[in-house]
Amino acid sequence: MRKTVLGELEELVLLVVAASQEDAYGVTVCEQLEAETGRSFSISAVHTTLYRLEEKGFLSSQVGGATAERGGRRKRLFALTPAGGRILLDIQQTRLRLWQAIPQSKLQLLGLA
Repeated sequence: MRKTVLGELEELVLLVVAASQEDAYGVTVCEQLEAETGRSFSISAVHTTLYRLEEKGFLSSQVGGATAERGGRRKRLFALTPAGGRILLDIQQTRLRLWQAIPQSKLQLLGLA
């Protein structure tokens, strides 16, 4: 069985949804991504990523209630699935193993330790 590989934006979006205290939807995910990374993201790229992660089984979604502030339109709310949690844990463990594999002397030489 092939292991799923996530791109950087997919990983960041999953992390934002996982860390979200409130309902996660496109605009709030985009705002949080920009606040945490200091980078700019288009809302369409975030929406595309949310839907792709849902197709992969890492997120689930449901349609929320209509609000006056959105002109009666309803929000699609996203939540992390158990599979999404597992892939985030796998990524974290892989990164940790790789960081631990860097010799301390090399980190010191680079001014990182």
